[in-house]
Amino acid sequence: MNSIIVSPSILAADPLCLGAEITKAEEAGADWHHIDVMDGHFVPNLTYGIPLIKSLKKMATRPLDVHIMISNPDAYVDEYVAAGASILSFHIEATHHAHRLAQRIRHLGAKAGVALNPATPVESVFPILDEIDVVMIMSVNPGFGGQSFIPSSLAKIRKLRAELKKLHLDERVLVEVDGGINHQTAGSVIQAGAQVLVAGSYVYGSANYENAIKHLKSYI
Repeated sequence: MNSIIVSPSILAADPLCLGAEITKAEEAGADWHHIDVMDGHFVPNLTYGIPLIKSLKKMATRPLDVHIMISNPDAYVDEYVAAGASILSFHIEATHHAHRLAQRIRHLGAKAGVALNPATPVESVFPILDEIDVVMIMSVNPGFGGQSFIPSSLAKIRKLRAELKKLHLDERVLVEVDGGINHQTAGSVIQAGAQVLVAGSYVYGSANYENAIKHLKSYI
């Protein structure tokens, strides 16, 4: 692992200036743009939908890292990929057919990601590791930004990294961590085996986006 991917979450950006915010983040060194889609049912909040993703796709020069926290993701992945998702992550808790759904996302031309809530055992994703590109470990309970990191997430990251190495998939499947990432948690998360850091408040809430992103990447 030679580099860290930083994916600032637009959930923490100024909602009245999202276009300018993602441009500023790109200029500061952001690698991806993390977009949290919440339906008010699978998680207790409502956020963005397909129209916003289409609009951001027109402006962004970095991949759109779309995280769909929705019930019945099987019914909507086609629309999210068509809207511009480069990486599309669904929750394993929200589908009975994770294997088929991951295959569908890849068939549509996007990278398939699977997200796991803090209480979900990491072993639940092991049977489909050869069919996905990203595993997103939620280090907070999904639904709201600005929450504190759950320390037990580190053990899940280490266990996942060990399984990927055992299956010789550690060069292909990325480990992404979402929730509570800042200067206090990034080092331990990277040491545990994470390669993609979702940082919302730490980047968009800082006075200097470039310094914040450089700080996260410096832990490598």
